[in-house]
Amino acid sequence: MSKTLSSFDQEPEAEVLFSYFNEISIISQLSGAMFEKGLPFGLTNAQFSVLNWFIKVDSEATPGRLATAFQVTAGAMTNTLKKLAAKQLIKVEPDPNSGRKKRVTITEKGRNQLEQAILCTMPVFGELLQLLDSAKIEKQLPLLQEIRKTLDEMRYKK
Repeated sequence: MSKTLSSFDQEPEAEVLFSYFNEISIISQLSGAMFEKGLPFGLTNAQFSVLNWFIKVDSEATPGRLATAFQVTAGAMTNTLKKLAAKQLIKVEPDPNSGRKKRVTITEKGRNQLEQAILCTMPVFGELLQLLDSAKIEKQLPLLQEIRKTLDEMRYKK
């Protein structure tokens, strides 16, 4: 018997989980669009995310590692990296240990523009803080972090 939407009747926890992730997906789309409107320097969410990755995760990476981290194709990551390099926000250099690989690092200009971009988006968060209870959001952070960690680990098990 194939699964249908009525299968949720037998698995109410699955329906709750689906609804939960559906809400997260919608929030992601809406907040991403709102956030991107506040980004300066012609930055896109993808470009901002790559710059932020260098600050939060590691100071250098290969394009392949970045593509894996962001779960995008190598071509999509190459496109994002080319745009960032054209703005002089990153450097893409040959890896001294490999003739084929590239090494990507954030530039000082990239760090500065990332910091400015974060400051430029603060009005969006200020507006949200007037509408939402920050204490409730803070209480939800541990659960969201646990879900993120679980999903992050799951992607490497495939």
